[in-house]
Amino acid sequence: MKTYKPTSKSRRQMTNVTYRDVLTKKSLPTKSLTYGFKRSVGRNSQGRITMRHKGGGHKRLYREIDFLYDKKEIPAKIKSVEYDPNRSAFIGLAVYKDGEKRYVVLPKSVKSGDSFIVSPKAPLVAGNRLPLKNIPVGTFVYNIEIKPQGGAKIGRSAGIFAQVIANADGYANLKMPSTEIRKINENCWASIGTVSNEEHHLENYGKAGRSRWKGIRPTVRGTAMNPVDHPYGGGEGRQGRGTKRPKTMWGKVTGGRKTRGPKKYSNVFIISRRRIGKNK
Repeated sequence: MKTYKPTSKSRRQMTNVTYRDVLTKKSLPTKSLTYGFKRSVGRNSQGRITMRHKGGGHKRLYREIDFLYDKKEIPAKIKSVEYDPNRSAFIGLAVYKDGEKRYVVLPKSVKSGDSFIVSPKAPLVAGNRLPLKNIPVGTFVYNIEIKPQGGAKIGRSAGIFAQVIANADGYANLKMPSTEIRKINENCWASIGTVSNEEHHLENYGKAGRSRWKGIRPTVRGTAMNPVDHPYGGGEGRQGRGTKRPKTMWGKVTGGRKTRGPKKYSNVFIISRRRIGKNK
């Protein structure tokens, strides 16, 4: 991590990832793999706010990332390691042997010049991609499919990995980053390794402005509101929340209540629910 001299109040606490040591120098995004887009900033398809505290932020180009990995048995070489403003992990420009270029999410140890391959017989090297049935127990994986040929859905953010803990009865048992243990079809594919930029969670913005640059708007504490606006509002001076259980501003109980639907299709695949609170 990079720290700064306390030349101002915001600089004193500010930390940043040392991009200079990781990213390829003078690498610009590949034009054919980028396009402009309008971010949803917390709105649904009708334009209504469904997630508060989002909006504004710097204009971004979207990098088209390959999560399907449908080019099998063709080796690819990482030409450059690049920053992606739309995700926490680093991405790499993969150039396949037939000349095609694609962006991929990079694992921790892969650098510019390294190679990977998508193959059922690929060696167990970081970046290579295999079916779960060919990955031995104890291996760390990322970019995991939930359904065969459905594209990577699990384990895509910085520093994340899942661990293969069993292979039996046509399923692989994976321990997720959330501590949940679930079964996934053994014909689903996964990449070997841990997602890059593992220091991302240690980053300290240092000032409110950096949050605004990233599209994060201010959050008002419920206890600072009036009683009409929030269950925690009101009172003289600083008050406790005054309710037995934590609640949202709409009065819905949060913090410990299970929200997973009892009839959800994937319940049969979950072996152990994730641990929450202090037990985690």
